[in-house]
Amino acid sequence: MTDNTEDSESWTVLKILRWTTGYFEKQGIDSPRVDAEVLLADLLEMERIELYANFNRPMVDDELAAYRKRIKRRAAGEPCAYIVGYREFWSITLQVDQRVLIPRPDTETLVREALDIIEEHAPQAVVDVGTGSGAVAIALGSEHPDLQIAATDADEEALDVARQNVETHGLDETISLAHGDLLDAVDDDQKPVDLIVSNPPYVAETERDDLQPDVRDFEPTDALFAGEDGLDVIRRLVPAAFDTLAPGGWLLFEIGYRQGDAARDILTDAGFQHVEVIPDYGDRDRVAKGRRPL
Repeated sequence: MTDNTEDSESWTVLKILRWTTGYFEKQGIDSPRVDAEVLLADLLEMERIELYANFNRPMVDDELAAYRKRIKRRAAGEPCAYIVGYREFWSITLQVDQRVLIPRPDTETLVREALDIIEEHAPQAVVDVGTGSGAVAIALGSEHPDLQIAATDADEEALDVARQNVETHGLDETISLAHGDLLDAVDDDQKPVDLIVSNPPYVAETERDDLQPDVRDFEPTDALFAGEDGLDVIRRLVPAAFDTLAPGGWLLFEIGYRQGDAARDILTDAGFQHVEVIPDYGDRDRVAKGRRPL
């Protein structure tokens, strides 16, 4: 779609979606139709499903100009979530930008496992290490606002995004935010804690070139990469968590799909029991968990 291709009156919602989908396919974008719909629905302040009831709606000049800019940004590799400024996760909408990772469905496995532990063991004090946008902490807090959740991050700018999301979802009384490396940010008077969850950096440096360009080139590298094998942060997190947990407390953290065996060994060597690796929706290793002995 160029500025002078056709008069704006000839561009309907359906026609622009078809054109954009074809263009995105040529650019090698993985989900061309979905991305076209997400960008357009947000621009027109509609739900995606509403586009289907408005296929014959004409696009006016201002809308075409704004949509054209979005198409160019997406074609250049920028993720849709950064362009529209939000991402759906669990049952919530989160503000996101290039200061934080984009929450993904795989991480809902971590939330699901944490909720199972919350419902079975009724922990009160929870820590979300490396909270980023606040996705995991807010998902847990939205389900159990009676929890006391400390959400930590080493990046002040990421915490600014998390703070906006916590306030938006009215969880100021449930979630406290703290700046610091891993569990160093947790005050001594908050310890010991009952449950620690984390989506730490776990991508190996050797896998950098294997990542999709929209991830590798746009999302914050400090939140992605963790040494040659991707386990540098996890190796520090696990023993620190053991020392921070109360007897009987649980640690859960996200891992790469090829890191299950290594995660089991790290947990076992640190003294954790009931060690287990949980698969994600695609049946790939995704969450490692262990319990500090009673």
